[in-house]
Amino acid sequence: MNQYDLLTGEFETHRRRLRSVAIRMLGSSFEADDAVQEAWLRLTRSDTGSIVNLGGWLTTVVARVCLDKLRARTTKQEVPAEGAPDPATVVTPEDEVLLADSVGLALLVVLETLTPPERLALVLHDMFAVPFEEIAPIVGRSPVAARQLASRARRRVQSEPTFPDAPVTTQREVVTAFLSASREGDFAGLLRLLDPGVVMRADAVAVEMAAGRASAGAPELSEEVRGADAVARVFAGRARVARPVDVDGLAGAVVSVGGRPVVVFGFTLRGERVIGIELLADPETLGTLDLRAVPEST
Repeated sequence: MNQYDLLTGEFETHRRRLRSVAIRMLGSSFEADDAVQEAWLRLTRSDTGSIVNLGGWLTTVVARVCLDKLRARTTKQEVPAEGAPDPATVVTPEDEVLLADSVGLALLVVLETLTPPERLALVLHDMFAVPFEEIAPIVGRSPVAARQLASRARRRVQSEPTFPDAPVTTQREVVTAFLSASREGDFAGLLRLLDPGVVMRADAVAVEMAAGRASAGAPELSEEVRGADAVARVFAGRARVARPVDVDGLAGAVVSVGGRPVVVFGFTLRGERVIGIELLADPETLGTLDLRAVPEST
């Protein structure tokens, strides 16, 4: 086995973790795959003999690539993080475990409200146990400042309604009504159920599947669609075979073939309006979701 094959094998042992980091950072499996591929390209151009901790080195590279991508998509201003720690942001290790366990479709929506450095610090530390000493150089801050970034982000996440404020029966009613309006091509009905600022995101596999049906007259699907009007146009006349399910404890829908999920629709609601929709078709991602059937009548 030559050196290239050895390097490839070592990289593959870290790929799953790197992809998990990137998905939580970017909220898009398509962009996550790009970030992981970029890490591989940089590895092949580097002096691997000088890399002591390959896993840590790769995590740092992926984090920096993700940080660049986040900065490119946002115009938010960073708040200076230097200074004394804020006592109000101190949390226990148990709190951090609970936050890490809560990662799901709803939390991804809330993570979008963070600045890129805040999001990176929170994801790497709270979800992947990366020390602040290693996070600090990635965000260009001191370890103390990196800790404050994570603390501020954690406080914002915990203060946001990462789960719907409506009972699960109401969530299901909204999703069922949405699916019905979609099947019937009821554009006005879809608009009534969508928040004006709704964001729909689709992973690369879902986009590719939609492209294969575009020749049959179906509308094209992009990775991200913003606004009620645009999202309603995507769904009007579609979702004909989708059925309601609970997705990671939230009301959602699934399209199955032979009893196996092919596409999952994750809905995030605020009140009785949809504020976020995730279209997931990547088999690896689908395998991590907790899907539970619900009665059509709910």
